[in-house]
Amino acid sequence: MTRILLRIWLVMMIACDVGVGQANDVYWPTAAKNGFGTSTTLTSKVWFTLADGVMTEVFYPTVDMPNARRLQFQVVTGTKIENEIDDTVHRLELPNPSSLTFRQVNSAKSGAYTITKVYITDPRRSSVLVRVDFTTRIDAHLYLNYVPFSEKSVLMSNCGLPALQRRQCTLALGFGETTAQATATARASLARDFTEVRHEYELGWQRYVAALPRIEKHQRQFNMAAMVLKGLEDKTFRGAVIASPSTPWGGGQRPDQPPVSGYHAVWSRDLYHIATAFEALGDRATANRLLDYLFRIQQRPDGSFPQNSWVDGRTIGGGLQMDQAALPLVLAYQLNRHERQLWLKHIRPAADFIIRRGPRTDQDRWEEKPGYSPATIAAEIAGLVCAAEIAKINADRVSAKRYLDTADAWEKKIEQWTVKKGGDVSGYYLRITANDDPNDGAKMEINSSSLVVDERKILDAGFLELVRLGIKTPQDRTIVESLKLIDQLIKVQTPVGEAWYRYNHDAYGETPDGGKYDGRNGVGRLWTLLTGERGEYELAAGDIESARKRLDTIAAFANDGLMIPEQVWERDGAGTGSATPLAWSMAQFIRLAMSIERGRNVETPRVVWERYGGRG
Repeated sequence: MTRILLRIWLVMMIACDVGVGQANDVYWPTAAKNGFGTSTTLTSKVWFTLADGVMTEVFYPTVDMPNARRLQFQVVTGTKIENEIDDTVHRLELPNPSSLTFRQVNSAKSGAYTITKVYITDPRRSSVLVRVDFTTRIDAHLYLNYVPFSEKSVLMSNCGLPALQRRQCTLALGFGETTAQATATARASLARDFTEVRHEYELGWQRYVAALPRIEKHQRQFNMAAMVLKGLEDKTFRGAVIASPSTPWGGGQRPDQPPVSGYHAVWSRDLYHIATAFEALGDRATANRLLDYLFRIQQRPDGSFPQNSWVDGRTIGGGLQMDQAALPLVLAYQLNRHERQLWLKHIRPAADFIIRRGPRTDQDRWEEKPGYSPATIAAEIAGLVCAAEIAKINADRVSAKRYLDTADAWEKKIEQWTVKKGGDVSGYYLRITANDDPNDGAKMEINSSSLVVDERKILDAGFLELVRLGIKTPQDRTIVESLKLIDQLIKVQTPVGEAWYRYNHDAYGETPDGGKYDGRNGVGRLWTLLTGERGEYELAAGDIESARKRLDTIAAFANDGLMIPEQVWERDGAGTGSATPLAWSMAQFIRLAMSIERGRNVETPRVVWERYGGRG
């Protein structure tokens, strides 16, 4: 076949025999990905996403930097032009469940042709390879529609276009800091046989999967969750794992505007949950890299952590969330990281910061409201107790006593600060209180909404952090009473199992008519990770069968590519347009699965449970 080189520019695109077209819309593709891939090697610094039967973003040279927006085929028959997204029926297949290999099969709605594509990346260099099979019953020609974000990519192909009924070829999308480098990368990948490159790519993932634990049920989903989390780690800034390779609801800037992060940024809260998943499945090396990143890249001189950051550590959001300062301390304890340098430069500064600024937080774990949050206070208490244990190991008895005294004082006041007393029940936890009085009826404006509500009427299940982190027993009366109200207010029975909203009156979701979230008129949807958190509570309460049902439900929330979303629809439990896959959701699935296998919550720090929960 004749080799055809396609040079793609951001403004001017040169079309050859395999054509290149400009997309009409200019925003991001859908965030509902059903495929995500990268090599296990560090030399291949490229990541791809799939959705709607096509390839969407490609990230290079770091996992937070999109350099391509969409690649799809157009089929031309005479004067008629069809495209894969709109004019075909899409099917996704997993040809090797032990690898991040994906096959898209797009069949024309007319039945006239089928386009089959297999996606991998070259383990030896930064290029995406796509094996294309085009079968047609009519005289048709294929053209490419490729929309890049920069001039760092070059697309090459060995696709000749004679009038054949069946056409097979390989596309190589190469990246480099210059056009010459990108061209050399694409040519080198295309020079190798696709089957050979695919074998090398899949062998890397198969070796990783072979080392994973075996679980009783949902092994394929477990393996995929582990691979996706592994793949979301940056290959230059090790330990940096982004929240999701997507921009929720396709929002964000136009291609000619300064970049925004979407979800392809690093949150220390998410990184904590991801690290606990790696620790649970036995990949302690990766878990330790994440902890090192938290302390050595993200942490500020005053001991705090940014709301989120790019993978190189540059701050993005300006909010202060106290749980993000506390959870790294819990992780350090869980990983037995008590070396003196880490203690002096990172752990002690974070614990001191918590004492100075806590227990109040500027933003809760949903990154919205200031005040006294049960979830945040739980993280702060656990973080201080864990820091105290590390202080003792480093012979700093003064700091240890200070941390424990503060943790004990806050533990005694949790209900005073966050529990509404009176009414039909003995008391129940609020989502957050604006001050330290949960009974004063302070008003709270719902984020991204004009609705103002009495804080006593806004509930979430964040108080379950008190159980998972070992501060309260699952049988605690206020916990049990609060759960009854939670299930009345924000639980939904979907066709695949029970799910929960973040809180009643939440506005972070599609509009009432199902349109994209617009920042003003949204309606919060069901969060998959909350089903997992409920399962961890039930496991702590000794109800392992209910915990297993929660695991079944999370698995059912996954799409055809086994990607677990951030949010799902009430009507069918399918993912919304928010973010898929969400690393926190995938991590929650792994952690619940491993907790069930071990018969205990692997996240719960022993030292915290022994001080508080174990005394009940």
